[in-house]
Amino acid sequence: MTLLAQISDLHLDGSARATRRATRVMDYLRALPRPVDALLVTGDIADHGAEAEYEEAAQILAAPFPVLTCPGNHDARPAYRKALLGEAPGAGPVNRVHRVGGTTVLMCDSTVPGRDEGRLDAETLAWIDATLSALPQDAAALIAFHQPPVELHHPLPDAHMLEQPGDLADLIAAHPQVVAVLTGHAHTAAASVFAGRPLVVGPAITWTLRMPWEGDQAADRDQPPGLAFHVLSDDRRLTTHYRAVL
Repeated sequence: MTLLAQISDLHLDGSARATRRATRVMDYLRALPRPVDALLVTGDIADHGAEAEYEEAAQILAAPFPVLTCPGNHDARPAYRKALLGEAPGAGPVNRVHRVGGTTVLMCDSTVPGRDEGRLDAETLAWIDATLSALPQDAAALIAFHQPPVELHHPLPDAHMLEQPGDLADLIAAHPQVVAVLTGHAHTAAASVFAGRPLVVGPAITWTLRMPWEGDQAADRDQPPGLAFHVLSDDRRLTTHYRAVL
């Protein structure tokens, strides 16, 4: 069994509110009686893509378990690489593969610099294909990135989805190793299906999306930050539990 936590959309901007909410969630995770095997952070870590925001993120996200990240549309690749990853600044996609127990986790860069919608470019799609092709057919893999590839029935996230999702769907169809797809961006805990696999959207730290049937104002800033726990069993079945951190 592999136990993963997922948080998303911290939008750290130097404000006391953003810092407090992210710190509260990380304190909760670090205090768990049974530590998670890894934490996935699915984008929009910074709000403005400034180096200072990533320096704060590195401090807040420090943990005794692996912390795996990917960028979102508010993130800036050069500052993200330099201040969060400790790498040389670069403008290319930030794709990383991690082994967590018996699970392979692909943290993918779906960002398009200067735009809110996402796209997995040719380089990233080739990297996903090569990474999955190197795994045994019965291996368990999770693909994580920022923008959901399906409509979630709210005009705000649906206006900025993953573009050309069919390219990823074709890849997933060719690789039975993919157990599920994990995303963020929408600021709401959600579950759907993509390419015949579970699609799980992690809730946001900064604010919660109010659905159209809940009211006219999209951003509910009074809701507590949320997170997801993903349990991947030895038979490759994914179970997700959502929690609010009060």
